[in-house]
Amino acid sequence: MRIIIAGGHGKIALRLARRLGSDAVGLVRNPAHVADVEATGAEAVVCDLERASSGEVAGIVEGAGAVVFAAGAGPGSGVARKETVDKGASVLLADAAEETGVRRFIQISSMGAGRPPAPDRDEVWAAYIRAKTGAEDDLRARDLDWTILRPGRLTDEPGTGLVRLAPEATPGAVPRDDVAAVIAAMLGAPGTVHRTLELVSGDTPIADAVAGR
Repeated sequence: MRIIIAGGHGKIALRLARRLGSDAVGLVRNPAHVADVEATGAEAVVCDLERASSGEVAGIVEGAGAVVFAAGAGPGSGVARKETVDKGASVLLADAAEETGVRRFIQISSMGAGRPPAPDRDEVWAAYIRAKTGAEDDLRARDLDWTILRPGRLTDEPGTGLVRLAPEATPGAVPRDDVAAVIAAMLGAPGTVHRTLELVSGDTPIADAVAGR
């Protein structure tokens, strides 16, 4: 199954591509990142989702079995790019999925989305949460087999394979390795369709956590 991963050079995306191998297609904005994606065994396609047309994105997505939105403006980006990447790029990719009949869509969001930003956080964080919330709301309104995954604080620690996956989870951390493993498991898990799930480290094996949704 051909799986499109937006934000293909991101830390979660590269881990997911390594798991999926030749089935994965990582979308990257910077041509210099192609080699890193290909080193995982995946295909790399240069596509800037802030500037691409809907037709261009649809041409890439067409024929895929699933789409994973793993893109983000990233640290150091300002308020404007939270809107154009964290929300706008997700909307564009979902448009392409609908246009081409690709039903499965997994969106990586963030714990904190769906609620007003905490008043003690800075304006960039508030913009990030608003953008993630907007992207979630857009996806829920679509006729797609969507899943929204809200990880907690991301770390680069080795994955444990043990998580808590639930509609609401106590805030905590989770290794990016485990986030990628959960997404890979969700691709073939119909029980996660039309669910918004929060993810942190826990004591349940990933396969059981995903199957139990």
